[in-house]
Amino acid sequence: MNVYKIVGLLGVLLAIVAAFVNVPYAEPLIAVAGLIVGISVAGEHHVRVIVSALALHTVANAFNGIPGAGASITAILGNFGTLAAGAALLIIVRNMYERLKP
Repeated sequence: MNVYKIVGLLGVLLAIVAAFVNVPYAEPLIAVAGLIVGISVAGEHHVRVIVSALALHTVANAFNGIPGAGASITAILGNFGTLAAGAALLIIVRNMYERLKP
């Protein structure tokens, strides 16, 4: 198990815990974990990560209407979206750098 997988698992754990407990700076920590995970994403998975980040943020609120569990599911999916968005951001910036470097 490498450091990227450990940080990814910690990001997932924080995303779940932050849905139930008030964790200070949870969203920035989740986003930074996503940035770190984004370093290890293989080139053939770049599009999947970017689409996953967009989809998670889009569909997260769809579960808000479920009585009892809807708010928690929405928070967890939103936090997963933040984790994926961090990875997607790093992938996009890295791709831009690779295209623009001399």
